[in-house]
Amino acid sequence: MELNKFLTGTNSTSVLDNILYYLVLAISIFSIIPFFTIIINSSLVNFDYSLLIESQFLTYVRNSFMIVSCVLILTFIFGVFSAYLVTFHNFYGANFFKYALILSFAIPPYIFGYSMSAFFENYGVGYSIINFFFDTEMANIYLPDFSPITNSVISLTFTLYGYVFLLSRASFINQSANLIDLGKSMGFTPSQRFLKIILPCARPGIFVGLSLVAMETLSDFGTVSFFGVSTFTTGIYNSWFIFDDLETSNFLSLLLLFFILVFFTIENLSRKKSKFHLLKNDRRNKKTDLSGKKKFFAFLFCLSLFTVSFIFPFSQMIYWSIKFPEYFENLNILKLNLNTFLIIFCTASLIIAFSLISNFGNRVFKNKLLSSFSNLSISGYAIPGIIISVSIISFLSLISGISNLNLKTLFIGSFYGLILGYFFRFYAISFNGIKSNYLKINYSIDESSYLMGFNKFKTFYEIHWPILKKNIFFIFVLISIEIIKELPITLILRPFNFETFSIKAYNFASQDLIEAAAIPSMFLIFWTSILILISLNYFFDEDK
Repeated sequence: MELNKFLTGTNSTSVLDNILYYLVLAISIFSIIPFFTIIINSSLVNFDYSLLIESQFLTYVRNSFMIVSCVLILTFIFGVFSAYLVTFHNFYGANFFKYALILSFAIPPYIFGYSMSAFFENYGVGYSIINFFFDTEMANIYLPDFSPITNSVISLTFTLYGYVFLLSRASFINQSANLIDLGKSMGFTPSQRFLKIILPCARPGIFVGLSLVAMETLSDFGTVSFFGVSTFTTGIYNSWFIFDDLETSNFLSLLLLFFILVFFTIENLSRKKSKFHLLKNDRRNKKTDLSGKKKFFAFLFCLSLFTVSFIFPFSQMIYWSIKFPEYFENLNILKLNLNTFLIIFCTASLIIAFSLISNFGNRVFKNKLLSSFSNLSISGYAIPGIIISVSIISFLSLISGISNLNLKTLFIGSFYGLILGYFFRFYAISFNGIKSNYLKINYSIDESSYLMGFNKFKTFYEIHWPILKKNIFFIFVLISIEIIKELPITLILRPFNFETFSIKAYNFASQDLIEAAAIPSMFLIFWTSILILISLNYFFDEDK
């Protein structure tokens, strides 16, 4: 009764409107703090630009460019081809693989790197397997000796191709069956239809997937750090936390931010143009039954991809956990689980609440200033976690230096600082998720509710919320997956003695205790897989 009275009241409406307007503006401005902090710091510091010609800087550029280029090529091949097979063809296991291949998201690149390193090292798992079957002491000569960059490329490829797979498959499902039939009537072979019709029509989705892969690759810290590859992220971390060099750290952060934002901008432009390529799909595409060698090759390709990207690292962790149970005894698994779920609940709830307020305010006010700041507020997704951590520390140091507020003590190395870092990094996931659902609600519905005497807030409570809440759980799951896998923000901003599965695994691996890292890695993969399986109902499905 009291709630209904509040929602229908008119006396306080103008006051509430003003509060909402400035609250949305404050949230948007607050969300872009990392972006502007890096730019301001880079413009204020007296930096020695001789770094540009030093070999270490050139090494960062060369290694980063080489890794990104190779990962983009490989993820394109794996993601697009696997999506094409499970969408347009029937073969043994096709219905299984269209979901199973999504599980690659459950494996963080650095954990895949741990498994790969242990498998191919001298007298490692690979050696044991070869020696078991062939009883030879020369098993090591049959194992490839990958370079650190190659290891990084492989680890990133098999854990990131899912972006391309998901978005390519979504594009394939929505393609016009009539257009494909037209290609058949013109005498196009299957390969010609793929190259001349299917692939060009799916170009926006594929390009968005590749842009996300590029951003994640450039943002990666755990994998390249473990393999000892010098990239922008390792350079930023070493400059700030090892050499205490603020100038170099900020300069490298600005350069990396520039490269990331290039891909972020391309991704946004590509998404806006995607409607140009989508034709009306009046009926479902009929799958082609494969036979003979083609059927076997399709099954083998998808099975190999699933095995390498998920079964291989997960089984490796299970094997070590069973073989070395003593490491389990030294871990407080209950505390690690509680820490993980506590930070997930607090952060995801805060992010979703702020996203709802911001999207609601943008919808009802239709203000250009709010819209401009809201579009900038999602830039945190394009900023690597390590840069966000550096920017938070820089911003709090700046505020503490010009005022009597000692914010550094409150946020740096505290639970609140960790939530703050996650908020900046993952706010875009929630904001865009809610925004996409708001776009499905016609503005005429709002106008009708106003004619019925509803104010803005009762319109939200009675009309918007019942529609939006169906997708809130899915957004919560997506944020949870990202938080569980996140490494640099947790590593830098966490409170003393506050550990998560990712931190525990990283600490063991950095001490060359790969076997000890298996148990926290196994739990990390397990919970992430559960969340992905829970969210499968929200993924695309041509049967819906």
